[in-house]
Amino acid sequence: MKKYFAECIGTFVLTFFGCGTAMFLGCGDAAGVVGTAIAFGLTVIAMAYTIGGISGCHINPAITLGVALSGRMSWKDACGYWCGQLLGGIVAGALLFLLASQVVAAPDLTGGLGTNGVANAGGVGGAFLVEVIATFIFVLVVLGVTDSKLGDGKRAGIVIGLTLILVHLMCINLTGTSVNPARSIGPALFAGGKALADVWVFILAPLVGAGLSALVWKGLACEKK
Repeated sequence: MKKYFAECIGTFVLTFFGCGTAMFLGCGDAAGVVGTAIAFGLTVIAMAYTIGGISGCHINPAITLGVALSGRMSWKDACGYWCGQLLGGIVAGALLFLLASQVVAAPDLTGGLGTNGVANAGGVGGAFLVEVIATFIFVLVVLGVTDSKLGDGKRAGIVIGLTLILVHLMCINLTGTSVNPARSIGPALFAGGKALADVWVFILAPLVGAGLSALVWKGLACEKK
């Protein structure tokens, strides 16, 4: 249970500070995009060195899927991780909603609790493609750097955090960057409207990308060995 609770805490922190930064800093200009990207990346780094020794710090259902498909964890544990991650994202979404409605001096500059959207990517198809590609790259890095034989576990948190910054820098103005179903579900539940209607894209696309990354990494790792 400690692992699942750690995943809940980590996902809460990621969603709260990542989406919260987007909300109160805004993503309407380059400074906002960079600031939000850095917030997501720094949160991953902080959590990696806080709960990494307990749960591995997935804090992302897509990463958990990639790890499970790679045979590094049981499906029972994967289900426990998913439950913890979803709970953490939902609690973060609830608190962000509370802040947006109560803190008058800090309006929500995203207008939707930092939720994801499909419009800037040309619709559902474009957003789906963006998220599949971004998640594929992100999870592939995670699988590679955390591989027990081929990776570098001591620097994994920094590498993963920097990669998440990179992904956000490119994708924020396209989809708001998900690559993480839990981070998308929590805020969407409380934002409602279009964000909730389109949230399936940001659930399914990251899972597809993660599945592809697991297949590719298996091939790369076997070739290397």
